[in-house]
Amino acid sequence: MASAVDHEMMSRALRLAHKGLCTTMPNPRVGCVIVKNGVVVGEGFHEYAGEPHAEVHALNMAGDKAEGATVYVTLEPCSHFGKTPPCVEALIKAKVGRVVVAVEDPNPLVSGRSMNRLSDAGIEVESGVLEAEAKALNPGFIKKMVSGQPYVRLKLAMSLDGRTAMASGESQWITGPAARSEVQKLRAQSCAIMTGVGSILHDNSSLTVRAEELGLPDAEKLARRQPLRVVLDSSLQTPVAAKVVTGPGKVLIVCTDQAEQSRQARLEAAGAEVLRLNAGKQVDLKALMTELARRDCHEVLLETGATLAGAAVSEGLVDEMNIFMAPTLMGSAARPLLNLPFQSMSEKLGLNISDIRAIGDDWLIKATFK
Repeated sequence: MASAVDHEMMSRALRLAHKGLCTTMPNPRVGCVIVKNGVVVGEGFHEYAGEPHAEVHALNMAGDKAEGATVYVTLEPCSHFGKTPPCVEALIKAKVGRVVVAVEDPNPLVSGRSMNRLSDAGIEVESGVLEAEAKALNPGFIKKMVSGQPYVRLKLAMSLDGRTAMASGESQWITGPAARSEVQKLRAQSCAIMTGVGSILHDNSSLTVRAEELGLPDAEKLARRQPLRVVLDSSLQTPVAAKVVTGPGKVLIVCTDQAEQSRQARLEAAGAEVLRLNAGKQVDLKALMTELARRDCHEVLLETGATLAGAAVSEGLVDEMNIFMAPTLMGSAARPLLNLPFQSMSEKLGLNISDIRAIGDDWLIKATFK
């Protein structure tokens, strides 16, 4: 059974893993702590895909002191060769005495293999320590492995009376600079940022991570990794000079088979990738999410207007809502938070509110669906 020390050391490993929140994609965020005779002799976290994993950093720091030590790792060590060798073999080679794991590998084809390999090598293994906290750190990686779909966060900004834009489509700026900085942090930890073409036409949204608004000490470094920008544009109305096309990083514009080939050619010449999905008038949202997961986009941030946001919620594609509420009133003629044409109370959707906190002059409400 896990002890108080096990919980304390796993908490430390989780704090280390959190340091890779905005950098590990598409790999999971993982931290590792090695303890011998009550003293931390090694620790590390995974920072970039293709670079050493958390266990390797910790083992390198521990050196010979790893022999007989207890290893705390937030995710079951890998057992396969990828861009780096399997961590489970490194642990066995180091002759560690015990391995404590927070979460088993969520891949059903892999789950438990490393722990079995460690046990076969005579190493004591325990799992499930601070499991919920570890899962919360990698919701996209876990969901993709289990369901083949990404974890989708819906970001919305609204007035106190639940309005997101004026009737004309004007929406900049509802919230203040502190809230916009928080949105930049959400972007930085996402693999992809998605919007509808309406946001591009009305606001010329860039959908980029901007160092000057991040408010983090390593902002310049984080902004060098730009998430994939995804625009749902059934008939390819996106201008070639739009910021979403000309900005840093890659942009994917998703249309239907009915879009004009000439428009596709112009956008591709400007550097955009165009993906045709669905032969109808609207892009198949679930098929798009599956495609993004296939591209290793585990966490998707949806920043869009009421129509696309409502469609994503209606199709059950949204896992988490991040609603920024400003202390303003925009009036009954302004646009609603979501287009959900419910007719009766029986259609209402229940939410679990996980967090409410002040962000500057505004409020952030985080919620999931019941």
